Amino acid sequence: MIDVKGLSKSFGNHLVLDNIDQHISPGEKVVVIGPSGSGKSTFLRCLNLLEQPTAGTITFDGVVITDPRVDIDAIRRQMGMVFQHFNLFPNMTIRRNITLAPVRTGLMKQEEADAEAAKLLERVGLTEKADSYPAQLSGGQKQRIAIVRALAMKPKLMLFDEPTSALDPEMVGEVLDVMKELAREGMTMVVVTHEMGFAREVGSRVIFMDGGKIVEENEPHAFFAGPKEQRTIDFLSKVL
Repeated sequence: MIDVKGLSKSFGNHLVLDNIDQHISPGEKVVVIGPSGSGKSTFLRCLNLLEQPTAGTITFDGVVITDPRVDIDAIRRQMGMVFQHFNLFPNMTIRRNITLAPVRTGLMKQEEADAEAAKLLERVGLTEKADSYPAQLSGGQKQRIAIVRALAMKPKLMLFDEPTSALDPEMVGEVLDVMKELAREGMTMVVVTHEMGFAREVGSRVIFMDGGKIVEENEPHAFFAGPKEQRTIDFLSKVL
């Protein structure tokens, strides 16, 4: 699904990602963890070119998306992205937030998009919020809507950038439940998160980043039960 080779990213003289290689297969749930400033979110944002890599190539579904001739907007339609702070349009109803992109891009007619929105809202238990505005929703509800909005485009891949870190603790579970259901259905996911329980339960692979590099990666049980690198051991001792 995604092949990353020699990915580096600098902001001025500051090297944030340092020569990363990574392969993500269809159906994998890759969970990226690490301390603040380790490059996790920058790595995620490079995968759909929200951040332009300084060096390296990224191939998505057979297309080298770092080639400047590629229509990145067309590629992004196949990649759902959920941000830390929801990024819903405050002046639009929830239904309109969900249907705008599928209709605007020609993926669906308005009637079809409305039907899809209703189905997705039912799935996350928010049918009654279709005509509400984002300001009328809790943080957990907004984030569930943000996930639904991404799913309305029928993406092949979902990217999550710390989707629960802006939420009150009691709202985290309702968002993680939606993500777990997506994982069970076989969605390919890359998740940057501080939720170690989610990484352990849902991840097919856990990546630990520090200093712009991938320090260690493994399947969850082995990663948490027997980390090999001292930096990983130190990090896990503070967060578990």
